Amino acid sequence: MKISVIGAGGVGATLGGRLARAGQRVSLVARGAHLQALQAGGLRLVDAVDGRDDRLPLPAYPDPAALAAAEGPQDLVVIGLKAHSIPAMLPLLAPLLAPSTVVLPAINGLPWWYFHRAGGPLDGTAVRALDPDGRMLADLDGRHVLGCVVHIAAEVRAPGEVHHTGGRRLIVGEPDRSDSARLQAVCAVLAQAGFDAVAARDIRFEVWWKLIGNLSFNPVAALTGYLMDAIIRDAGALEVIRALMREGMAVCAHYGYPMPMSPDERIDVARQLGAAKISMLQDIEQRRRLELDAIVGSVIELAQRAGLEVPATRMIYALTTARARALGIEGH
Repeated sequence: MKISVIGAGGVGATLGGRLARAGQRVSLVARGAHLQALQAGGLRLVDAVDGRDDRLPLPAYPDPAALAAAEGPQDLVVIGLKAHSIPAMLPLLAPLLAPSTVVLPAINGLPWWYFHRAGGPLDGTAVRALDPDGRMLADLDGRHVLGCVVHIAAEVRAPGEVHHTGGRRLIVGEPDRSDSARLQAVCAVLAQAGFDAVAARDIRFEVWWKLIGNLSFNPVAALTGYLMDAIIRDAGALEVIRALMREGMAVCAHYGYPMPMSPDERIDVARQLGAAKISMLQDIEQRRRLELDAIVGSVIELAQRAGLEVPATRMIYALTTARARALGIEGH
């Protein structure tokens, strides 16, 4: 397959590097010093999961237009960008898209396509926390999209150098809940690259299952500076986590996805991650814009639409926004 990764950061480059190791034709889009290092020396993928350290000479480009000019339309386009960078990128993907091209957003939080082909009265509704102008479903035809929930940990530790530190699980699903040929084909390619690739019956349940964890642990990590194991050991922090989870679970239940576990059972799952450095803490440390709107703001918006009160979630959103502002981080 001809595969491009738009946003070759930790997760994106891990997917691209593993797919290339498995024999796929992979190209990357990156920027800044990371792009320069990729172009000069290829991608160094330090894979703690497999115990490998590979130097992969993958072509890297500054934007989709340059990639398309050199490589032509793609079979699979993986989006590895932060949620707030996606709206400006979607219209630029057009040169990479043939009618059969699959776009796989390997992203955090509630995805912009959440109500696309969802059925029911909210079908096609834009989530304004993610898409304030309501343009994203128009800028990229939703028929290209396969949903994806990522359960791997990775980070860029130096320009051109990405460390895959944990996890193999990628859950993929059609927005209309069908069991399509392209869904099976993408899962097969991911499995060949060594991922635990699962074809989901209903990808929105998987989105919520991960989001309940991110909604709670991400902002608490950003505010405290704690790694995952430190949050788990702190009784006061865990009370905040439970409150956030209870509110998030009420929201997803309203939209048809009740969680089959209690907050403490969900915390037990997170406990298995040990001393993981949560992505929003990584962003705070690097003074990068936080994915607060995709992870927290979107839940507040859906709660308001449903008439649900989420006071703890609103409070943690306000505090984390203030923390980012105090550090001079633009946006939220």
